[in-house]
Amino acid sequence: MSSTVTVTPDSFVVDAEILAEAFALDPGTVRSRMAVGEITSRCETGIEEDSGRFRLTFYHGSWALRLTVEVEGRILSRSTFLPRSPHQRRV
Repeated sequence: MSSTVTVTPDSFVVDAEILAEAFALDPGTVRSRMAVGEITSRCETGIEEDSGRFRLTFYHGSWALRLTVEVEGRILSRSTFLPRSPHQRRV
């Protein structure tokens, strides 16, 4: 499995195997699931002390995969988790 993400000026390319492993899917189905919206993503750009880093979060079903990536594409961390419902609030 790749430990890097391809970073271009306007996008990120993540190996399908990374997503497939996180969501227990066949790598061959990742692209089609993204095309129909079964896998979605969000990108956040680091600021201040996190400048030069990106947080890529992918969602599938009730699970999420978060990758923290350097500007060169090296994956610094990865985690799979159950995201909080948008209706839950911190107390």
